[in-house]
Amino acid sequence: MRTVRRALTLLNFFSESSPEYGLSELARTAGYDKATTQRMLSALADHGMVEQHPESKKYRLGAGLLRLARVREATFPIGAVVEPVLRRLAEKTRETAHFSMATGDVLSTLGIAESPRTNRISMQRGEQLPLHCTGSGIAYLAFSPEPLVDGILAKPLAKFTPDTITEADKIRAMIETARRSGIGKIHQGYDQEVSGVAAPIFDWTGFACGAIAVATPSTRMTPEAEVEIGWAVRTAAIEVTKTFGADPHDILLQAQAGANGT
Repeated sequence: MRTVRRALTLLNFFSESSPEYGLSELARTAGYDKATTQRMLSALADHGMVEQHPESKKYRLGAGLLRLARVREATFPIGAVVEPVLRRLAEKTRETAHFSMATGDVLSTLGIAESPRTNRISMQRGEQLPLHCTGSGIAYLAFSPEPLVDGILAKPLAKFTPDTITEADKIRAMIETARRSGIGKIHQGYDQEVSGVAAPIFDWTGFACGAIAVATPSTRMTPEAEVEIGWAVRTAAIEVTKTFGADPHDILLQAQAGANGT
């Protein structure tokens, strides 16, 4: 299982901004030795998960992933469901809207609708969002099983900006606030001068599986804007959750009742 986890970790380093890696570069990025990295890449290549550029010999994601992506989209069409919701959310708030789903200890960005403004927050599909310092992460953790939350907070937490909160007790307080309100909020925790407001997405298990969020320059995140965006992301999250076969109203009410001790 450890080998499988490490091999899958390699895949997660590929993104739109880093679509190719040389062997040494990827080994250094992952913190693995070259021989181990080579063996894992060879196994992944055998199954079409990665491939080598014929000239540069750098590794990139393979065509085998496209087949799996098509199967996923055909049986669980996230794009068709989420993209219209994101467009409406971006139009309503005039800020960048994005959708992410949990993949291990991070959230992976699967959908983006950028703000129509010139001064806006830009994101990339496939971008990985840490759980402890993003609005999406806090919203997701607020409605996740306690063992998952405990596991995340027991690990060393990276500090991305001077305002990143890494103390477990303070993060638990933010999670509790999000559980009561149904909204996760972070100001400059992951990116300097960026604020995020998010609401959880639920699946049929009754737990969060991701989040819908709005990211905006912190200078525009006034108390009034925060309230307005909060209502907008909650409405969008409810719409998506219903298509996933869950009732967000019942889930939120149950979670908030538990938080209140009722």
